[in-house]
Order: sequence, then structure tokens, then C-alpha cells
Amino acid sequence: MSTPDWIVLFVTLATMIAYGLHKGRGQSGAHSYLLADKQMPWYVVLLGIMATQASAITFLSAPGQAYIDGMRFVQYYFGLPIAMIVICVTFIPIFRRLNVYTAYQYLEERFDRKTRLLTSSLFLLSRGLSTGISIYAPAIILSSILGWNIYLTNVVMGGLLLIYTYAGGAKAVAHTQKLQFLIILGSMGVAGFLVVHRLPPGIGMKDALYIAGKSGKLNVITTHFDWKDKYNIWSGLIGGFFLALSYFGTDQSQVGRYITGKDDRESKLGLLLNGLVKIPMQFCILLIGALVFAFYSFQPAPVYFNTAAYDAYRAHEPESAASETAYYQMLRTMNEGNVKRIAEMRKNAETRNSRRNTAIDSLLGDKQMDDAVYEFASVQHQIERHREKVSEMMYTHHYTPDKNDTNYIFLYFVKNALPVGVVGLLFAVIILASWGSISAALNSLTACSLMDVQLIAGKTITEKQELRYGRLHTLCWGVFCICIAMFAARLGSLIEAVNILGSLFYGTILGIFLVAFYMKRANGNTVFTAALIAEVSVIIIYWLDIVSFLWLNVIGALLVVMISLGCYFKKTME
Repeated sequence: MSTPDWIVLFVTLATMIAYGLHKGRGQSGAHSYLLADKQMPWYVVLLGIMATQASAITFLSAPGQAYIDGMRFVQYYFGLPIAMIVICVTFIPIFRRLNVYTAYQYLEERFDRKTRLLTSSLFLLSRGLSTGISIYAPAIILSSILGWNIYLTNVVMGGLLLIYTYAGGAKAVAHTQKLQFLIILGSMGVAGFLVVHRLPPGIGMKDALYIAGKSGKLNVITTHFDWKDKYNIWSGLIGGFFLALSYFGTDQSQVGRYITGKDDRESKLGLLLNGLVKIPMQFCILLIGALVFAFYSFQPAPVYFNTAAYDAYRAHEPESAASETAYYQMLRTMNEGNVKRIAEMRKNAETRNSRRNTAIDSLLGDKQMDDAVYEFASVQHQIERHREKVSEMMYTHHYTPDKNDTNYIFLYFVKNALPVGVVGLLFAVIILASWGSISAALNSLTACSLMDVQLIAGKTITEKQELRYGRLHTLCWGVFCICIAMFAARLGSLIEAVNILGSLFYGTILGIFLVAFYMKRANGNTVFTAALIAEVSVIIIYWLDIVSFLWLNVIGALLVVMISLGCYFKKTME
């Protein structure tokens, strides 16, 4: 990076740390450290909810996901608005009426202590592991631009955000998330504009969308039903609904955001607005990835976007030189052909519009367009097969722990195609996005381990002791998550890895809460047994690869409910 980029990067990060320390002053006990004294307005609740969900993985991996697989990932969020309504009607009033520190505190009052401990433990395991993955995502950036060892960058990334999270608690988290998310949205808008602006002369937004669409990258809606298909409208609406209901309704990292609102109205308004804006926001982020694909349909793209790993592969595998030469020859053919094809199609369209558009004119024009698209698709298919072959070779010979380079695509584009100053800002944005979600996760992990585990015995301690214990738990969870980040490199697409990990646990957790809310005669022993059976079943189903991961949320929740119902009917029949 250039000197101005370094200045922008470090000034942005230093400002955020200082802002967090400033806003997090005046901590006195668990109520202020974990709940920010419940004084947050709706817009802080909204931005906190969105920033917690939209980690660096969203902005780093999602454009790459669209580049490789198209925009059908957006269907994953289709069930979210419905889930927000259910949570506002059922979950928020109960949590606020009971004045809980964590969502799982309610389960002890409804069932018993062991159910509270089980549910909290499932959350601590899933959130602790996924937070480690979230630390790894921005570490990729520093590792790439500084040439640092990835393990060292994991320590740096996790350590920096611990400074204000440890000192300021929920108040520091809420206020920094507000500022972080506003910077993030503005910067991603700039990135989208610059993708189009950097296209070759004479190539515009319409042309880029045409190329992306004909390449299958604008496939937003997939209507066919397949249990193993990860992203279609059915898995998005049904599986996405259950996942969103569990994540926003029972995951303490999100519950902790909206129970800090001033009152019911502020909490509900923030949550409902999140349901309205999340899908358009995710659509735009994925669209940037589709536009980046179009950009590299006119410009040379690397054989492998993780250039550091590819350089090591090329240095130790002499035969790669001939393969690389063939690849760039295909790429030049495609890039030059695309520019010509767009120019010819535009010329044909102008000619047809300047005279009477007869049926024969239309047919000839459509045939020329179809032939051009077929030729483009054929070359593109060869390029994709070559990239897949290189990825397989590099992974097999241990030059990279990733099975693909999805997580590096947007990073490569930012580093090599954007102007000075913007590069540093976008790198800072990805890091800030990571800090927003990780700080909220650490705060929620602290709340659960402190209130649901350490203090569950009811031992009376002073406010000063609460604050000291809270900070100690934050520090310990920070160290744990950094350790998990050391292993995250082997998980492939990070955005998929996080969602798969959540789906292994969220369904069971949601099922426990559904029984608690809607089955008034179910007792603690019943739901505890049902949860254990459901969780083991979900893990076995995932291990056997029977269905795609989104359906695991449905299966886990329904298993808990149905087993609880079965136990209830069995007892009434005896």
C-alpha cells in the first residue's frame, strides 16, 4: 500500500479505539458493563443489530461468494423479516418484563437451572467458535498487505479490539458499532461506484450487468426444490426464517443489543427496521461481487487471488509456468473478445433502432447476440476449470489451507484496482466491520459466562466485583477466540463456515425457547432430554450430509418441539 493508504488505515483504527474508550467511561457494575444501563435509542439499537450480524466476513467473503456462485446467497435472508415480527411480538416483551441480563436467564424461571446451563453452554460453544472465525477474516487483510505471519496477525487483530471492549463494555460496543456501520455503508457505496468507474472506456454499468447476467452471476431467485441445495427460495424462506428466529431471538450477541434499548418501542423499532433494510443491503454487497466479476471479464484476473500462496506455489512448481502462460492467453482472448462483443451488440442495436425493426432484423440480432454469449461462456468455462485445477493442486500440495480463494477476491480487487486513499479506507472498513461483530460477541459471551455460569449459584458480590469479573471474562474469551482463529484458515468460504456452525446449534436452542413460550405444560426434564436428543441428531445429519445446512435449523427446532410433545402425551396417557 502507499503511504496515504497507511495513514488512512491507522488514523481510522486509532480514532475508533479512542472513541470506544471515551464512550465507555463510567462503568460501575454489571448493569452498566453488560446492558449499557438500558439507555440506547432505536437508531443505536438498529445499527448495533446490523453491525453485529454484518461482520468482516460479510464484506470480505460475500462479494467473493457472488463472484464464484452468483447472487443466490441473498435468498438466505428471505425469512428474516418474518422472524423480526415474531420476535417483536413474543420475545422482546418477555425479556424486558423479566429484566434479564441474558436470554437464558428466562429459561431457569420457566424450567430449571440445568436447562439454562445447557442452553447457555450451547450458545457459548457456537458463538465462541464463530467469533474466532470472525477474528481470522480481517487478519487475512493484514497478513496480505504486511506480509505478516497469519498467526501473528490474529493476535494483533484480536488484541486491538480488546482494548475498548475490555474497558468500556456494552456502552463502548454500542457507540462504536454506530460509527463503524455508518463508515462501512458509505465506503462500500464508494467501492461499488469505483468498480463501474474502472471499467474500460466505452463499457458502462449496463454492459457489466449484461456480462454478469449471462455468466449466471445475477441469479438472485432459485425456485427449484432440492434438500441439498444450499441457496434456493425454499431453504431461504423456511430454513432462513428458523435461523433468523434463533439468531435474533435467542443468540445473546443479538439479544444483548436490543435489550439495551430505552423501552419496548425503541427495541422493537430497531429490530423491525433491521428486517426491512437487511435484504437490500446484502443484495448491494453481493451485486458488488457480480460487478467485480464483470470487471475481470474485461481486465486480466490472476490465476489464484491469494497471490502470496500462488507465488509460493509457482516458485516450487516449475511446470506451473507453462500452465500460467496458457491461462493468460485464454484470458486475453476473453477480455478482448468481450470488449468487441459489447461494441458489436451496441452497434447492432443502434442499427436496428435506426430503421424499421422487422421480425427478420430481430431474429438476426438475437442470433448474433446468442452466438456471442455462447462463445463467451465457452471461454469462461475453460478459465473456471483451469482455476479450479490450480486451486486443487495448491490445496493438495499444502501451499494454502483454503480449498478455494473466495475470501481473497474482493481483497485483491481493492488492493490492485482502486485509487490511493480508498484502498486504505476499505481495508479499515473491513477491519471495523470485524470489530463491530466481535466486540458484541465478546460482550455477549461475557454476559453468559458471568451471569449464567459463574454467578448462577446466587452468591452476592459488590458492583465493583461484578465489573472486575466482567472484564476478566472479556479478557479470557478474547484469548479463547484468538486461539480458535489460528485454525480458521482450513474452513474455506468464511461466510458459509460461520452460517454452518450456527446452524449446528441454533435449531436446538430455538426449539427450547419455542417450548418455553408455547407449551406451558412442558417441564424442565422433558425439554432438557429433547434438546440433547435433537442436538446429537443434528450433528449426525450434518456429518452424513443428508441435507443442506439451512435445513438443520428447522430439524433441530422441530425435533425439540416434537419430542417434548411426545413426552407430554406419553405422561398424560399413563
